[in-house]
Amino acid sequence: MTEGSGRWWVRRPLAGDALFAVALVGMAAVFVLLTPREFWPRQLPSTLVWSVLCAAPVALRRVAPWPAVAAALATLAVPALLGHAPTTQSLTFLVLTYTMAVGRTVPSAVVATVLLWTPVAALNVLAPVETGLDVGPAYLVLNNLLTALLAYAVGRAVRSRRISLRALRERARVAEENQRSLAEQAVADERRRIARELHDVVAHHVSVMGVLATGARRVLRRDPAAAGEAITTIEDTSRATLRELRRLLDVLRTDAEPAADLTPQPGLAGIATLVEQVREAGLPVVLEVADPVPVVEEGVSLTVYRIVQEALTNALKHAGTATATVRLGVDAGGLVVEVTDTGRGPAPGPDRIGHGLVGMRERVALYGGTLRIGPRPGGGFRVYARIPVEPVGTVPA
Repeated sequence: MTEGSGRWWVRRPLAGDALFAVALVGMAAVFVLLTPREFWPRQLPSTLVWSVLCAAPVALRRVAPWPAVAAALATLAVPALLGHAPTTQSLTFLVLTYTMAVGRTVPSAVVATVLLWTPVAALNVLAPVETGLDVGPAYLVLNNLLTALLAYAVGRAVRSRRISLRALRERARVAEENQRSLAEQAVADERRRIARELHDVVAHHVSVMGVLATGARRVLRRDPAAAGEAITTIEDTSRATLRELRRLLDVLRTDAEPAADLTPQPGLAGIATLVEQVREAGLPVVLEVADPVPVVEEGVSLTVYRIVQEALTNALKHAGTATATVRLGVDAGGLVVEVTDTGRGPAPGPDRIGHGLVGMRERVALYGGTLRIGPRPGGGFRVYARIPVEPVGTVPA
């Protein structure tokens, strides 16, 4: 928040300055009433009206500063009509000089000050107003000159202070952002270090389980007790590995990510349910599954499920009136998934690449697969992915 941004007279300059002008008129009226009666103007009501007229340029000092200066210069004809100058006239000239000095560059502020006070000095010499005091034109000119210089100097000092405060605030903001970035970087570095250590621990536990499993298999028939001992050690080591793996995931998770979900992740078996949900949402979908489907790792199974989910979601959003087909099968040692639709596809543009497509690419690349996304030659859209797998068995389609 900038300085004064919470103050209503800063947010509404015209209303605030109008009240300021009213306050100047009130001050002038109080000043007149406090002076002895012999010094009062001969026509007090008309004098108050002219005081309001002379203070009116103050209401424009921030929304239209140069027109306010021109209006103030126009009020210099008032003393010739009244025979004396209203108090608000001198106050208005002071306020406008200060305002221009605060809000403008040096050349503009100097020009405004000269424009405001040169005619005043000329009138004091050529047509001095009766003040009731025995002073000469030179005194009046010097007095006006010192008043103008004082208003200008105060305005420039306030402007310099505001600029310094803004620079200090900006410097403090940048320093705070840098400090926050350094703190976040330190946390990220420490998390990476802990993750590397936990990875080494998990890798060691998994290696131990592999060695013990091999030993248990070899001695299972001739020494069941030793095999049972090894299997017990594998059981304890696997539980410890699972705990360390969960800690590893907690370290890698950022603050913006949700807490871990303990429900099982979907896989190949959930694709049929997903297709049925999309049908209920309004997109006709045909599911074609090769027979047999290889039993693959859970990570690969989850990747295929997410690809189908993202492709059908995009088809539901962008395809319009269309149909979709999901094909799942094997191809030379790889698991192949293809999702096609007969719709118009997403609108072209550089901003159409969302997190979903990026997620597909990252998931497929993690398992060394290939991904092709784009329009079909005959119309519609196609998502094709092939992930190399080492099937450990088969299940019925």
